[in-house]
Amino acid sequence: MAESQSESEPKNPGHSGVRDSVRLAVIVGALGVVFGDIGTSPIYTLQTVFNPEDPHPVPVSTDNVFGVVSLIFWSVMIIVTVTYVLLAMRVDNDGEGGIMALIALLRRWSAKRGRRRAMALAGVGIFGASLFFGDSMITPAISVLSAVEGIKVVEPSLGEFVVPITAVIIVALFLVQRRGTAAVGRVFGPVMILWFVSIGAAGVTGIVGNPAILKALSPTYAISFLTGHFGIAFFALAAIVLAVTGAEAIYADMGHFGRRSIVRGWLGLVLPASTLSYLGQGALILDDPAHISSPFFLLVPGWARIPMVLLATAATVIASQAVITGAYSVASQAAQLGYLPRLRIVHTSESSAGQIYVPWINWLLMFSVLTLVFAFRSSAALAYAFGMAVTGTITITTLVFFYVAHGRWKTPLWVLSGGAAILLAVDLLFVAANLTKLAHGAWLPLLIALTAFTLMTTWQRGRKIVTEERDRREGSLREFVDELHHDTSTIQRVPGTAIFLNRGTQTAPLALRANVEHNHVRHENVVIMSLTTEPVPRVAAEERITVDDLGYEDDGIIYVIARFGYMETPDVPAALRQLLPATTEGQLELDRASYFLSKIELRVGATHSMAPWRKRLFIATSYITADAAEYFGLPRDRTVIMGSHIEV
Repeated sequence: MAESQSESEPKNPGHSGVRDSVRLAVIVGALGVVFGDIGTSPIYTLQTVFNPEDPHPVPVSTDNVFGVVSLIFWSVMIIVTVTYVLLAMRVDNDGEGGIMALIALLRRWSAKRGRRRAMALAGVGIFGASLFFGDSMITPAISVLSAVEGIKVVEPSLGEFVVPITAVIIVALFLVQRRGTAAVGRVFGPVMILWFVSIGAAGVTGIVGNPAILKALSPTYAISFLTGHFGIAFFALAAIVLAVTGAEAIYADMGHFGRRSIVRGWLGLVLPASTLSYLGQGALILDDPAHISSPFFLLVPGWARIPMVLLATAATVIASQAVITGAYSVASQAAQLGYLPRLRIVHTSESSAGQIYVPWINWLLMFSVLTLVFAFRSSAALAYAFGMAVTGTITITTLVFFYVAHGRWKTPLWVLSGGAAILLAVDLLFVAANLTKLAHGAWLPLLIALTAFTLMTTWQRGRKIVTEERDRREGSLREFVDELHHDTSTIQRVPGTAIFLNRGTQTAPLALRANVEHNHVRHENVVIMSLTTEPVPRVAAEERITVDDLGYEDDGIIYVIARFGYMETPDVPAALRQLLPATTEGQLELDRASYFLSKIELRVGATHSMAPWRKRLFIATSYITADAAEYFGLPRDRTVIMGSHIEV
């Protein structure tokens, strides 16, 4: 219903103007965050394709230029416009996109179907998400390096300053992330609009100089280049894929700005401007093959090169923003699905639950990006690594998408199979081409992905083992309360109020069970409390808390569910002070109440549940979990942490 209302024309013209301005602001914000990566690909794509130092160089000739430019255009159309914008972005998980959203849908839909096949695809999907983390590390390094390298076109003697300048820019970029994607987008949006207008205009000047390049828009040139010069075209694909870097970031960032804003920004500005730039660079190379050294910057008149270098630097900083915010979304969804521990997540918008900042991921990415900058020191050296991360993620996303689409849309398998075969054939061709660059840097994203994949699958497996053991130890909440009610001889009641935070609704808190079994006491008033996060910014006071006496109204034990919005910090004492005194007729002494948390100490055991090295990795990963007492706003001087150990 809300969807149809948003699409209909409002009767109040004043409301229409406000709504249009809001939509425009969201589109501008999307331009400032989502399209930076793919929008800066024209800086280095053609230059990398014709790089004479490439281990498989593409000779500069008229046929090859037409073929390469045509392949770039149609690769962008097939992979970005068709696979992502028209197809994949129609599938979301409560507004969130990206490979982790597809995995969530896959698990939800396939719960009643073939579990083995679903688990296999989920595993493949997790590897795709791991490749995206590699993309998130490589993109800022190669993007900013490629832009700053433009100063060598203006003044070659400044080349030694490229790496230090790049490092300073990257540190500054990660320092501003805490302000949130909405604030960043408002600043970056106008810059990206200027960027796309500028590269489109520069492309037009190149096309005017050699209008014949427009023939490259015909797919016949791409097909003839692939079939007639396959030996050259195949290796060229490893660099041509750079034109579609950022496609997965577009999908992963969907939760930040919504599908419509992204589609309008792509079709209305980003795609036309990028196409004009590629065509203009192709025309420039046709005029003089020497321009392959830096066709993007040489396309700009001499008087405008310094401003273009500055604008390109700003644009590549924004390019980094696209994958950084995408990494936040992927990490958040991975934690929700149980593939990462609970991370501290800061919501930065009251209007969109998808706009988040994850400090731990932010600093990890900054350290990784700086390491790559100082290790590789040039965009050309990183280019071979870049393509492998991109093609692997795209292929896996396409595969999982079609599986989910078959179950969600109920589309006949024979209809989907044809489209899937064509798109996967294109993706796999790019993957095969990039595998030829393994010895030249393509190993790097595979290593990063393998590390992230191992970490996530280890955490998921270890968490399952710990949860099963914890459920066994906690036992049924209802049965435990029955025992407390009837056993009055061995369990002594002591004055005061105890509040036990519980992780679910079915089992008894470990801290409560330990207090009863070891100390043989229970407090006069006991509150067992679970917290849930609702998909709204804030929860109204009257809807905050639900109370259940568990069948024993006068026994002093109640079960409470506290609801918080995603923009709220869960403040447990404040919530209890607000509503519980009236509910329990003033019996609770909240100002002197004790709070009990159950803490699990993990140990390496003798069981064969996991390999010993994976057990140690799981335990090490558990240390990055956000502190529960701080997260829930509990008073430190009245918080008791009762530990229990579980062997894995």
